[in-house]
Parts: sequence; C-alpha cells; structure tokens
Amino acid sequence: MLKSLLIATAMIVSVSAQAHNTFAEALVASQLPALQAQAGTEGLDWKVGQENNYKLNMGGFINGTMKMFVASIGADGIWMTQDIDLMIQKQKVEVLIDPANGQIKKMLVNGKEQTPPKADFEIVDQREDKITVPAGTFETIYLKIKDNANNGQESEQWINPRDIPLSGMVQSKASSQLGPVTIQLTSFKK
Repeated sequence: MLKSLLIATAMIVSVSAQAHNTFAEALVASQLPALQAQAGTEGLDWKVGQENNYKLNMGGFINGTMKMFVASIGADGIWMTQDIDLMIQKQKVEVLIDPANGQIKKMLVNGKEQTPPKADFEIVDQREDKITVPAGTFETIYLKIKDNANNGQESEQWINPRDIPLSGMVQSKASSQLGPVTIQLTSFKK
C-alpha cells in the first residue's frame, strides 16, 4: 500500500491553467513528477490501449471531455496522448515518456513541439476516501496539493492507482482563470 500511495501521490493531475498557456499544458505539467516517481518505484508498465475517459467542467458553464491513452510503445519510449475537447477549444497533447525514469522526452500540443513544463508540488493533506463519479464508486486516496510552480495554488485529487490505469485519477478539483475546474472519470480500460 505504501508503494501505491507513493505512486498515487506522484500521479496527481493538477489542472490550474493560470501559469500555463493551455489547459493541456497544465495537465502535462502536473503529471511529470508522477511519471518520474512511478518509474523510480515500479517502472512504467503501461500497455498500448490503456485509457481513461473524463468529463470536464470549467467555471460551471464550459463542459467537455478528455481521453487519455497509451498510443504506442517503442524503442524511444511510451507515447501517451490526451485528446481534450472543450466548448472553447480542442487540443491534442502527445507526450513521449522514458519508461526507465519517467522523464518527458518530447511534448507536442496540436502537433507543435513544446518545452515540457516543470512541476514542484507538496501534499498539504491526505487521507483515504470513497467517491462516486460517473464511472462508479471507488476507494481513493484524497490529496490536497500545493503547486509551488504555480504560485502555491491548491488543488484536490481523488486517486486510485491500483484500479485505474495511467494516472489513477478518479476526480480532480482546482481553480482556473475561468473559475473552478472539475474532472471526473467516466470510464477506463486496462
């Protein structure tokens, strides 16, 4: 359980868009430490076809979806893709990850190469919690996270790395320039 907690803690997905140009870049920024921690403790044992689907809400009035999946695995690493569809924009984020150390080797947003963002976070609160989202009811680890790379902004995460592939995210709540951002798991495939 401790190893799962370390991975879960690292697999946070902070969605604040204030310090990043796009919603997608904010998502990737928060996954960097998670990838490195998981690679360091268990390695990235991801499989092509694993996916998580989410519903998104920004500010109570902008709805959308996000599909996160392993697109391919090759000699150069693991390609994880995030397809984000909001009423105001669509983005495709492709991230090449080194499975040995979790480092992001390359990041493309809508086909254009971007510098991978840095993440610096600390856990303010954590506890076990049960939560119901469209995908079902899950035992989770609740985390309140302070993002030091984003002016100390706090977010809340409910994660289950044992049962949910990739990031293990079941639900996330954070602030953005447009108001609160909520992400909820709608389905997943291991």
